[in-house]
Amino acid sequence: MAQTKRCYYEVLQVTRTVEFEEIKKSYRKLAVKHHPDKNPGDTTAEERFRELAEAYDILSDAEKRAAYDRYGHSAFQGGMGGGGGMHDPFDLFREMFGAAGGGGGIFDHFFGGGAGGDNGRGSDLRYDLQITLEEAFAGCEKEIELRKLDACGTCEGTGASKGAKVSTCSLCKGRGQVVASRGFFQVAQPCPQCRGEGRVIDKPCRDCGGEGRTAFGEKGREKVCAVLVGQVKRASSGGGEAGVRGGGKGDLYVVIHLKEHPVFSREGTDLHCTVPIPFVTAALGGEIEVPSLAGPVKMKVPAGTQGGSDFRLKGHGMPRLQSVAKGDLHVRLEVEVPTKLDENQRKALESFAELCGDHNTPIHRSFTERIRDLFS
Repeated sequence: MAQTKRCYYEVLQVTRTVEFEEIKKSYRKLAVKHHPDKNPGDTTAEERFRELAEAYDILSDAEKRAAYDRYGHSAFQGGMGGGGGMHDPFDLFREMFGAAGGGGGIFDHFFGGGAGGDNGRGSDLRYDLQITLEEAFAGCEKEIELRKLDACGTCEGTGASKGAKVSTCSLCKGRGQVVASRGFFQVAQPCPQCRGEGRVIDKPCRDCGGEGRTAFGEKGREKVCAVLVGQVKRASSGGGEAGVRGGGKGDLYVVIHLKEHPVFSREGTDLHCTVPIPFVTAALGGEIEVPSLAGPVKMKVPAGTQGGSDFRLKGHGMPRLQSVAKGDLHVRLEVEVPTKLDENQRKALESFAELCGDHNTPIHRSFTERIRDLFS
């Protein structure tokens, strides 16, 4: 008995009224989840992936979708789309993720497929750069050093020795790909003989082995803006690795990390710190100096301030994105209690305690009332 096909909208987990972009977004997510390369040996995932590709093939085409909405699956009983048949689900997937016809697409990034070709773009590079909070506050310029593959100086990126001959690959017939069976799927993979180039060189360059690129060390300076901390910055277009045999260069991305600071912690553009104050200042009030990245800042402490009290100093935090304004500085006060008292200090405190009476403080009175209410 033939299996009943599910509704294409149900397969893609969308409603009938959604726009194309929503269909595309849902297909991307589900296709990655059920791709056979991520689920080796799982026949259910393979069937699900094929079902997703079939549904997307119909609903992504305005005319096919209109026919399906009117007649359902019967509109395509004579062949998918009424034309040349159903597309290869892997071709659909490559097309969606920008991997058709060359390396460097997201399909290749996740699943290792795709052929290089002369125009195969080189890999992007990531550089993790650590800076201090002070450097993040003021902005800075840092020297970076990285090792990457760049065009071979001997063959000038061609991969061929002088006088070498280039011929079509005998294994893939110049296509750069060979077909491998995976269950009932046939998957195109880079040709192992020409490494996806579609051609072979009889005398490869000795220095680069015919790849057209060799490893180089490179130094440079990178400007870091305060607002880029914790973000990824494309340092330079073409600052990545060179492609195989003259292929274009990838990009260089710098990821900014913040070193731990001994005084401040950071939340977005706000800074937080804890400042100790004497017991007398907390009781009587006064003015203290608190640290900030721009220098000491005076702050008033009200009389009777309790330990753990928080104060906010506006505009003394980190710079805001595309603005001259800054975040705030949050100061938490920690009251210092003397641990060693001489005889005069002890007598003075005992006299103070007698004047105050037993637990004659608002906080203690409130606590006592809550306890009394709890057990009454």
